[in-house]
Amino acid sequence: MLDWSSCPAVERSPDRVSGAWVFVGTRIPVSALFENLETGARIHDFVEWFPGVTREQVEAVLDHASKSLAVA
Repeated sequence: MLDWSSCPAVERSPDRVSGAWVFVGTRIPVSALFENLETGARIHDFVEWFPGVTREQVEAVLDHASKSLAVA
């Protein structure tokens, strides 16, 4: 499991979305990004489908995941 605590594009709170990591300022779980990408969505699609999430946030999440996996 990735440690999202150092990614500035996400946050979590025990009283929101059951404590899941979400995009800052939204209730959209980070997991929704990966689920959509796995089924063929593009970043552009995701940002359109989930208002409140910016392309910059998506890119920061993907960059953080990539760097975290490279270290593992």
